[in-house]
Amino acid sequence: MAKILHIHTALETAIICLSDGDALLGQRTNPNQRDHASFLHVSIRELLKEAGMKMTDLEAVQVVEGPGSYTGLRVGMAAAKGLCYAGSIPLITCNTLVWMAAGATEYPAEMLRCPMIDARRMEVFTAIFDAYGQAIMPSSPMILTADSFNGWLEDRQMLFFGNGSQKFKEICTHPNARYSALTAGGVELVRLGMASFARQDFAETAYAEPFYGKAFYTTMMQG
Repeated sequence: MAKILHIHTALETAIICLSDGDALLGQRTNPNQRDHASFLHVSIRELLKEAGMKMTDLEAVQVVEGPGSYTGLRVGMAAAKGLCYAGSIPLITCNTLVWMAAGATEYPAEMLRCPMIDARRMEVFTAIFDAYGQAIMPSSPMILTADSFNGWLEDRQMLFFGNGSQKFKEICTHPNARYSALTAGGVELVRLGMASFARQDFAETAYAEPFYGKAFYTTMMQG
């Protein structure tokens, strides 16, 4: 049963939570992106106090590495690395899109999951996952067009969600496209973090950096 602190400041709403094994001990959220830095440290202190724990009780820190907000990613990564250095504990990193897809468990197994993070104009960060969380298309920056996913949509239904999916909904009317306002949360962070800890899948703290994404493109590999 590992005690893990989870830090997610990649998007508009920040999530800070504490877990012991599979149990979520406590959680704080902040919807104001500009306040993520100050919110983060206060929330960590509050969660540890409520759980009757100290920093020295932590066995790992998980941080959502991106893609997402440039400032938010830097804030979260800096805090996570600092705590890992101070406590000589391992760092776990989690891709934002992987975390988003982990919240789509209630949908049919044959349906592909496509989380989208809004960038600007018609740009998004996206990926495609199966029902088991395996990436069929890895995290990619993309400029959306009406036929961006036609190669996939011809074969099966796809679920589009996240704060970038509304833009795609406005231009894609394919009958196999489905849209949802679903969101992931602390429970998904705990599940992913504990799985990584069990595998001893740790990042190299000294070299860990936020994942900002790459140059946007309009074409993509089709399934």
